[in-house]
Amino acid sequence: MSQPPGAYAAGYAKACAVDSELAANYIRHTRIGDPDLDPVMADVADLDGGLLNRFIRAGIEADEAEFKRAPQSLRHFFDDKVGRPSWVDFEAHAPAVRAFNLNAANMLVAFVCGVLIEGFSTLISKSFATTGRVLTPESGRRRLMQNNRHLMEVFYPGGLERHGDGWKLSTRVRFVHARVRHLLAESGAWATPEVGTPISAAHMGLALTVFSMRLLDHAARVGAAFNDDEQASVMHVWRYAGCIMGVPTDILYDDRDHARQIFRIAHLCEPTPDADAATMANALIGAIPLTAGIDDARRQREVVRLAYRLSRALIGGKLADQLQFPRMMTTGSLLAFRTRQKVQRLLQGRQTVRSSNFSQLLDISVYDAPDERYRMPDHYLSSRSRPW
Repeated sequence: MSQPPGAYAAGYAKACAVDSELAANYIRHTRIGDPDLDPVMADVADLDGGLLNRFIRAGIEADEAEFKRAPQSLRHFFDDKVGRPSWVDFEAHAPAVRAFNLNAANMLVAFVCGVLIEGFSTLISKSFATTGRVLTPESGRRRLMQNNRHLMEVFYPGGLERHGDGWKLSTRVRFVHARVRHLLAESGAWATPEVGTPISAAHMGLALTVFSMRLLDHAARVGAAFNDDEQASVMHVWRYAGCIMGVPTDILYDDRDHARQIFRIAHLCEPTPDADAATMANALIGAIPLTAGIDDARRQREVVRLAYRLSRALIGGKLADQLQFPRMMTTGSLLAFRTRQKVQRLLQGRQTVRSSNFSQLLDISVYDAPDERYRMPDHYLSSRSRPW
């Protein structure tokens, strides 16, 4: 293969010593975005923003009357590229749905303090830093609420079926990524030779391993309980969600073991987290109290400190230091948190816990009005774009 992007050169050499085939595949995908959707978004880039949003909404919502007016390339994308792979079994999603509804509080903690933080530790943080998407408490809050909504809908019964909100939101994510890639490419603000394609297929493939395999790992450490069927089901759910979000088959994991291998090799390839990664990760932690609706300054500080403690315990001291998290002792933190969760289950009962978890997720998720739900950015800088 050709030389890797500059930032990956040292890591790629180390990864090749462990698994040269996986390493080469990961690096190859750092130069790939979404081969099916990127050309379409380039074709429709000159459309009025409001009109583009309406056509994307019509395609996702299957509004045939409106979608007839859409450009041919966009209509062909939905006709030819949007479909369910033969291996998808919606009945196999049921154990994951049950497990999520019982363990939602723990999975949410794992998602915010472990999964998202590990995601920002890679060069995917460059796209957020360059666009300024998660630099203020309010933008961080919206990002967290969008992530929470997506997580909830993916694990909702029937959520990934064609008319489910998990499918719709996953497809919207795919369009947003393609739109941002196009805007960054046009801006001249992106250093492709050094860092590869923004929101690359490599990063999307890696993100899926974190959303699935690492979510299970982290959730178990904060008190979630899964049987073998539920764990396999969670992996199946996210594998299909990855297909919907446009992750190419060549970088899509097969099962949990394969996901772990991709995760390991990818992190060997990735450079050490830099200042952008640290800024993004800390902004995310700082947005947690605002997302939870906590106004009291003292309580906000307490929640942030707990989030840092749990995150450091989950991701490990080395990565936490690289992300410039505050130094603190974490011994016993996860055990104490797990104990509180067990007591809650004993006192409340399984059905009450499910209802409480669902209500909590509703409270900290973003619900845009129908006409606003599919808005796309119209400038690569978040501060200069219309709200989306």
